[in-house]
Amino acid sequence: MTERQNQLRALFFTRFAGAFGLVTLLTLLPTYIEVLGAEGFVVGMFVTGLTFAQAVAVIPVSYLGDRYDKRTILLVGLGLAAAVYGAFTFVETSWGFVLVRGVQGIAATTAGLLGLALVGQLAKDSKRGNTIGKSNSWRFAADIGGTLSAGILYDNFGFSVVFGLLMVVTGLAFIAVLAWVEPDETTVEEFAFFDLAVNRRIVTITSFRAQYAVAVTLVRNWVPIFAGVTAAQGGLGFNAALNGATAVSLTIVSARFMNMLSQPFTGRLSDRFGRAQFVFVGGLAYGVAALLVPFTPAIGSALALPATFPYFGELSVAFLPLLAVSALLGIADSIREPASMALFADEGTGEGVAASFGIRDIVWRPGAVVAPLVGGWLMSSVGIDWVFFLGAGAAFSGVIAFVGILSYDHGREGLAKW
Repeated sequence: MTERQNQLRALFFTRFAGAFGLVTLLTLLPTYIEVLGAEGFVVGMFVTGLTFAQAVAVIPVSYLGDRYDKRTILLVGLGLAAAVYGAFTFVETSWGFVLVRGVQGIAATTAGLLGLALVGQLAKDSKRGNTIGKSNSWRFAADIGGTLSAGILYDNFGFSVVFGLLMVVTGLAFIAVLAWVEPDETTVEEFAFFDLAVNRRIVTITSFRAQYAVAVTLVRNWVPIFAGVTAAQGGLGFNAALNGATAVSLTIVSARFMNMLSQPFTGRLSDRFGRAQFVFVGGLAYGVAALLVPFTPAIGSALALPATFPYFGELSVAFLPLLAVSALLGIADSIREPASMALFADEGTGEGVAASFGIRDIVWRPGAVVAPLVGGWLMSSVGIDWVFFLGAGAAFSGVIAFVGILSYDHGREGLAKW
């Protein structure tokens, strides 16, 4: 194994550790709400405390990563993450949990952003999409493992063992980076955000990404809601069935599993045939798959699919179609994501790769914050189906804007230029 491969493997594991911690805490949020007796505004802060801290941390972390040694700052982020997981075991109040979640957001942004920046920087130009796809596969493997294991560990051993495991995983990532990742001597003295914010390619891809954030945030969060809530609320009511929570979790795992499997392959194709075409196809396919979600009961009825299943009991004829549509969502996102991320790495390499990924993160935030509020209003006002219609519309409008700008700049062959 080459020195570059050793460094990348260590960074891949870093992405695994970061995602494992985030998804484990996300899975345990309902438990914390019950244990700490959180209500109303404080419940919202359980989520907002993390996302706000992440948003605040992006610019300073990006600047420090480009200005100084990314490896050193990455190690600081991993060390802080390990300490945070230890601190969770001492949380006894709701506001204490919010505070520690905020620190977790800073640690997660530091480790995630700089780990990804180093992956993009170390990847060969001709294999950047494939390398980023592999890195993302490790992240999705952590999502799947964390989603399935968090509840089991808590039910059998309690919070201490859960956070002990997170400290061990994060500590191993720290050791791997310390042992195998070389100090980063690629520094940028200027504030790279200024130049990259007006970079024509970055402006073009962010015109798509800002709208696509609405699509992904709505669809990714409302597929399990659609599966779990009662028919009176417009859903399928899986939670009412035996082992219904497991049935709902399968709708999440289905998308992430297919995304994990597909990304290295689709990333390699984007290296070979160009980035823009894959952003276009992936965004378009995601919109089409989102449109199918509300029609899964009709699809199940038309195909005369079963409504009762071993282990789960009575679910719905929509169960298998929803799993299939979730898998399609994962495949669609796997077509788009490595190509999109590679574009940011392409433009940032040598100019401020951490800042480039920082811009990518910032552009996502407004849609990710506003979309759930709009989704909740749509669900209660006009029906849950309209959440998916809006998500599909946001994906399509992002694709139209992306193709429109490329066509304006390059003519009919715009998609083939990148």
